[in-house]
Amino acid sequence: MTDDQLLRYSRHILLDDIGIEGQERILAAHAVIIGAGGLGSPAALYLGAAGVGRITVVDDDSVDLTNLQRQIAHTSERVGHSKAESIRAAVHAINPGVQVTALRQRADAALLDALLPAASIVLDCSDNYRTRHLVNAACVRHRIPLVAAAALRFDGQLMVIDPRDAGSPCYACVFPPEASFEEEQCATMGVFAPLVGTMGSLQAGEALKLIAGCGQPATGRLVMFDSRRLDWSAMKTQKITDCSVCSNHL
Repeated sequence: MTDDQLLRYSRHILLDDIGIEGQERILAAHAVIIGAGGLGSPAALYLGAAGVGRITVVDDDSVDLTNLQRQIAHTSERVGHSKAESIRAAVHAINPGVQVTALRQRADAALLDALLPAASIVLDCSDNYRTRHLVNAACVRHRIPLVAAAALRFDGQLMVIDPRDAGSPCYACVFPPEASFEEEQCATMGVFAPLVGTMGSLQAGEALKLIAGCGQPATGRLVMFDSRRLDWSAMKTQKITDCSVCSNHL
């Protein structure tokens, strides 16, 4: 590390669980963030501030005025611009040493298969069930750790999936892709602004723990947050032996 990096990241280096070696792993890491909205904004900002060397942001949407209530990486001046490009600008304003690639396209299986072999970690910050399952399946195929979160109304969820661990359940073990349900989105149901900041920040924290090799990631748990009552709960999740996604990757 350079003298400037030693100073910039000194508060991480002072932590015994991270130190210089952990910070060097962060600097060498490549994080792929799917979704540049309410969750992706704080996740990208904290990963960039922490010094993750490469960040790829994938989102095909543009900044809308209604986003500004909660998507803190975007600004009024960037309404109408690419969300992925907006996040790139926001991260560079904090830490110009981070290489940020903005992809203005929807995440599909082909794109994920192209990106993931070079990734250290994936953060699913999307807002729909189909994309979550695509991302989960790709992470299982490529054995890349995944930090997935969701937020709606006042409620948040967080999962950490680590396909490198034979005992780690995947997203499909908990939410079967064949299950039928009514898709709900904040565009119609609403979302409490600080909730997405809380959940996106937690995603960044879990990602940094996995990258640096510190702490105990929330693998094997579904963490739930009720921001209306400031109530946290968690349930253990189990790997399904006949899971349609991960049972062939034991």
